[in-house]
Amino acid sequence: MDKRFSLHEQFPDAVKAIRALDVFGADSKLTNIQKELIKIRASQVNQCAFCIDMHTRDARKYGETEQRIYLLNAWRETKLYTPAERALLAMTEEVTQIGQQGLSDATYREVIEHFGVDGAAQILMAVAQINVWNRIAISLNYQFG
Repeated sequence: MDKRFSLHEQFPDAVKAIRALDVFGADSKLTNIQKELIKIRASQVNQCAFCIDMHTRDARKYGETEQRIYLLNAWRETKLYTPAERALLAMTEEVTQIGQQGLSDATYREVIEHFGVDGAAQILMAVAQINVWNRIAISLNYQFG
């Protein structure tokens, strides 16, 4: 792969704006692990190796188990995730793949039931932010390791 420009060097204000999408304060409805599940799952869907590597490491730091990380791309097939996490993961996938069906009414209702409107808004922003980073990392051939 050819080396490509660094967005951090070329357009630091854009990077600052993307980072500003992180709306989580002390009043966040989401745990650190829930935030990392969003980042990992969206990155899996988008096939962003750089972000998968980064966020699986971060999830481990917050106490996420290896088993749950390994099974995340098959979350529907296991009972390792709570009903709230399952709603969060469904929303992550539907928003990441927005052109397929959009965010379904059923998933929307389930997320509101578990997280409330504020939590749903925080999930939406977390999904939007990681999707932006995935697209940048893939487009610019970010390398890991």
